[in-house]
Amino acid sequence: MTIGTPARNPVLWGVEQAEAAMHRVHAAWHEPVPAAQAASGLRINRIGAADLRAALAAGFADFRADPTHYVFLCILYPAIGLVLGRMASGLNVVPLVFPLVAGFALLGPFAAIGLYELSRRREAGEEIAWWQAFTVVRRPGFPEAVKLGLALTALFLFWLVAAEALYLALFGWTVPASASAFLHMVLFTRAGWVLIVAGHVVGLGFAVLALGLGVVSFPLMIDRGVRVERAVRCSIGAVRANPGPMALWGLIVAVALILGSVPFLLGLAVVVPVLGHATWHLYRRVISFY
Repeated sequence: MTIGTPARNPVLWGVEQAEAAMHRVHAAWHEPVPAAQAASGLRINRIGAADLRAALAAGFADFRADPTHYVFLCILYPAIGLVLGRMASGLNVVPLVFPLVAGFALLGPFAAIGLYELSRRREAGEEIAWWQAFTVVRRPGFPEAVKLGLALTALFLFWLVAAEALYLALFGWTVPASASAFLHMVLFTRAGWVLIVAGHVVGLGFAVLALGLGVVSFPLMIDRGVRVERAVRCSIGAVRANPGPMALWGLIVAVALILGSVPFLLGLAVVVPVLGHATWHLYRRVISFY
């Protein structure tokens, strides 16, 4: 603010910004719908660790292009996480807090579809702004992406059921009085260590399944408008063609989400969009057309 300029009322300023954003979203909504592009000439490429580094660098560059554009989107992730944690505590289901947080990784590929659209627009030299993430609903492949998103949501729910069943098998109906009591049960009892090991093994199975289903399928549907069946086959094929790099990618995502969850999930406001943009660039390296 320059000297001599009267201070703006922050409430009025926020209302003006919200109105301007709504006008932009409305205008973008009425843009012509792009035609679906043929993906008949599709090739799955072999990649290496260098491609993963390049995808992450490109994703970070997309985020840095104007990170203020993503604040509205990114704030949702830590907010949702905190609300879920609070609900779990209030409902006396503390043992499900960690599975809820870990389950974000299963839904991540679907939750990031707006970020894929921003990366696609930037790659094409088009204007980007946070509100244009919502124009993804106008892409030909959006309905197909929703179908796969519902499948990942079901996978997330199955993961929660499996996590609760494992807890009940080891601890019965014993409910810890607090989060600290639960940590003591997990870290200082034999059953707790079994829960840690078995939980990670079961969680790894769900994570591998989610990786196979969604690592390139969502960007492919948004980019080319292909049907969900073909997108999933391509995604599984990409994992089979690149088992080592894809395993490393899954590890990178898992570690980044863990680091982003500390403290209080606030780091996810940076980690999630960077990973979302990077996933688009990974897709561009794995899938090529001719």
